[in-house]
Amino acid sequence: MEIRQWADSQQPALIMHPSGVRIGFAELESRANRLAHHFRRAGLREGDVVAVLMDNCEHMHAVMWAARRAGLYYATINTHLTPEEAAYIVDDCGAKAVAGAQALRDVCAGLEPHLPRGLPALRLIADDDLDGWQRYPECVADCPDTPVPDEREGDLLQYSSGTTGKPKGIRRPLPQCTPKEAGVMLAPLLGAIGLDERAVYLSPAPLYHTAPSFWSMSAQALGATVVVMDRFDPEGALAAIQAYGVTHGQFVPTMFVRMLKMPAQVRSAYDVSSLRRVVHAAAPCPPDIKRQMIDWWGPIVDEFYGSSEGVGVSFIRADEWLEHPGSVGRPLVGVAHIVGEGGRELPPGTPGDIYFEGAGTFSYLNDAAKTAAAHNHRGWVHVGDIGYVDADGYLYLTDRKHHMIISGGVNIYPQEAEDLLISHPRVLDAAVFGIPDEAMGQSVTAVVQPVDPADATAVFADELLDWLRARLAHYKCPRSLTFAAELPRTPVGKLDKRDLARRYASA
Repeated sequence: MEIRQWADSQQPALIMHPSGVRIGFAELESRANRLAHHFRRAGLREGDVVAVLMDNCEHMHAVMWAARRAGLYYATINTHLTPEEAAYIVDDCGAKAVAGAQALRDVCAGLEPHLPRGLPALRLIADDDLDGWQRYPECVADCPDTPVPDEREGDLLQYSSGTTGKPKGIRRPLPQCTPKEAGVMLAPLLGAIGLDERAVYLSPAPLYHTAPSFWSMSAQALGATVVVMDRFDPEGALAAIQAYGVTHGQFVPTMFVRMLKMPAQVRSAYDVSSLRRVVHAAAPCPPDIKRQMIDWWGPIVDEFYGSSEGVGVSFIRADEWLEHPGSVGRPLVGVAHIVGEGGRELPPGTPGDIYFEGAGTFSYLNDAAKTAAAHNHRGWVHVGDIGYVDADGYLYLTDRKHHMIISGGVNIYPQEAEDLLISHPRVLDAAVFGIPDEAMGQSVTAVVQPVDPADATAVFADELLDWLRARLAHYKCPRSLTFAAELPRTPVGKLDKRDLARRYASA
């Protein structure tokens, strides 16, 4: 995949929000090429890994593009990790280089004591000075701004969020071709939402995650302008849409929740009429929240379902979703199969493990057992999600397998209760999970973040439980409910239920 070169090379490839920093396509091309040459001078060759410790800053795309142009893997690291946690990934992926940024200076400085093999020889830090590290972009000033002679296509080496254990690297085989021959990543999805060179694409999530990095680079490959938020805030997203005439964007459900729960006068103060289509993914969206977004933005709120492993993708447009509420669509890449006990394929409407066939190859880095466990004897791949397919071929997610609660021998999927709780007007966020129970095995409990902190009372807890029981089978409802100032979610909306279960089991 290559950066698309259009006649107007000064068209912004990247706009940072709220700073307004703009980088044209020609400049982004130049930056990527200079750094690719620097990687080559340092001895990096096809298949080597660059660990990236950067926030959403103007240098992140140049680093990712440089790695792609030099046939390298780039491992983007969660910016919220401690030095020890980040060092685990640097060591696990065998990085030959580390690219850091000013905002992550302390993490970069703290890596070495936790690296059994020491720091990689090539260490760059953007817009800052750190002993033993090269200052970027100054260190590439004398490098050519033309492509490296041996251009090869690289790829993202994505690490899981680590909410169910140590983060695992997800590695796909390199395509063994030039960037020009590789084509555009995500072409089926971009085509489905009509994203082209005239688009202005908003990326409000951290670029260290799979979808924001893939989607923003794919948009640039088509010649679209990408607007990257330093960090998400609900009003800031509306301001960016209005300021830059955003036509497309990608969100996660928690972002929708936070935008919807702003005062009506704040929401109505911004013009979002430029939007043509937006998509959401990463975590299930409560149906009531999605309906409210469609009521606000119109029937342009589409959805896709996929995984960091890249083994299958489904897609559903807003108008289809209104006819099949709760669905994540029909398969767009790969063939979906619902598999039950003993590996038998299940009929429509019956929940089971979601497998995809024929949609890509991957392995979990340094974990052959986990890789083998994800594949069945037919070569289909399962990444932990549970769901079903209806008679029309639409896929529905029930929950993550590791979120399932077994109480009194009954399987309970907490997503239903969570979706209902989040739709309550006085609830900002909610988590439902199991904690140990001597009699039942596990007991269903809930933790809620209220919109108004003053609502964190025993009276409101009882009201919420009664409200839930009027709408959901009692065995699916929490037996207890407490409040928290904030829930442990990743920036793309995934709950760290392992942390919650540990915390509340010992409470």
